[in-house]
Amino acid sequence: MNRTAVLGAGSWGTALAIHLARAGHVVRLWARDSALAGEMRTTSANERYLPGIAIPAEVVPTASLEEAVSDAHFVVIAVPSHGLRAVVRGAAQHLAPDAILVSATKGLEVETLLRMSQVIESETAGCCRTVALSGPSFALEMARGLPTAVLAASADAQAAAAVQEHFRARGLRLYVSDDVAGVEIGAALKNVIAIAAGAVEGLGLGHNALAALITRGLAEMSRLACAEGGRRDTLAGLSGLGDLVLTCTGDLSRNRHVGIELGRGRPLAEILGSMRMVAEGIRTTGAALALGARHGIELPIAAQMQEVLDGRRSPLSAVEALMGRRQRAEADG
Repeated sequence: MNRTAVLGAGSWGTALAIHLARAGHVVRLWARDSALAGEMRTTSANERYLPGIAIPAEVVPTASLEEAVSDAHFVVIAVPSHGLRAVVRGAAQHLAPDAILVSATKGLEVETLLRMSQVIESETAGCCRTVALSGPSFALEMARGLPTAVLAASADAQAAAAVQEHFRARGLRLYVSDDVAGVEIGAALKNVIAIAAGAVEGLGLGHNALAALITRGLAEMSRLACAEGGRRDTLAGLSGLGDLVLTCTGDLSRNRHVGIELGRGRPLAEILGSMRMVAEGIRTTGAALALGARHGIELPIAAQMQEVLDGRRSPLSAVEALMGRRQRAEADG
């Protein structure tokens, strides 16, 4: 049996570990916080991040990166984007030479504007095959075994197929793709659009506005994905439209929650102070704008959300600015 490691014991990492255990694998779940690892071993639960969900005996929590990844054939990385590089750097020296690294993190590295798979490859010198796992998937629903479909994307078809097979179990269906850029840009940008969608809801602007926001957000995501070498049709799939709709409308979306509270007038610092988990869209907004500028791509929704996040514009003023833009043809270019 192939040993599996999951790096990151937040809600998503824990949910993936639980799913993989149900799929018949022994999983080592790494937590940065040794106290959290101890709590999980004692209680067989992760009450901090995934309350009310039992952790199977096949999941072995640990605070040692070396213990987690040694001899692991599949290493799933599910840490926040800003911490991914350091975690991969720490794990790299202990990786098995045939390990497949699965990025379950959605975002862009702020300092370099690299996608998550690119960060992983830069820290491992490309010695391990990398697969991006993405799609419409709330951690709590996956942990409960509710039906979910995601995408495994890699330039290495055999690695993608191996992840597809290893992760397949009741409750999870996987598709494969070779469009890593399209999948990762969709995964990152949908969080930015979800903050805007939450603001529309918090302002009480109605379903028409929300539908328009989601649709034009998809156009924005597609524009940047294509500039990064992705394919437009990828953004019409699970990692684009599917994840966008879920994150913009689902009550479990952290980014949507931030937007709703901004729309209701709460300061960003106060909102973040009340949250335990990371809303990736906040960091991604500025990185996406910088990446768009690098490619000469206009991202009007992201630009307005950055103004709101920086406190330079109110959510309502941002909506009015978007509505007042010069009218144009719907199709790009």
